[in-house]
Amino acid sequence: MARIVAVIIVSVMLAAAVSQAQAGNPSAPLSTPGIKQIVTSGKKTVIFFLNPNGGPCRAQDEVLTRLQKDKKNTFNIAYVNAMQQENQQAFYDYGVRGLPTVVLVDSSGKINRMFPPGIQAYEALSAALDGCK
Repeated sequence: MARIVAVIIVSVMLAAAVSQAQAGNPSAPLSTPGIKQIVTSGKKTVIFFLNPNGGPCRAQDEVLTRLQKDKKNTFNIAYVNAMQQENQQAFYDYGVRGLPTVVLVDSSGKINRMFPPGIQAYEALSAALDGCK
């Protein structure tokens, strides 16, 4: 019973974080020097929260790399590694609680979409990038 309650609480908190990130398209937090440099470049950015040793994260990276190649580098990828202590603040700022997590930031630095944790399909990411300014 306690497990079910914990799962429900975590789900509600995640949904709130996602809806808050999408509400009014807030500016993307510039939590790390890498995020700041890439998000302020003037191109669309995919912020990719990952553990480079995890199978799902490696699979998501393959999808993002293929997508970037197919879209002829029309967007940047900012990698936020869970294994690096200096990236911890970014996980808090974006409300990331599961990996892999992908956040789409438009060219003006506003959060366009925060995907739920898990591997996102090539088609879904491609459509989201096409709909992002």
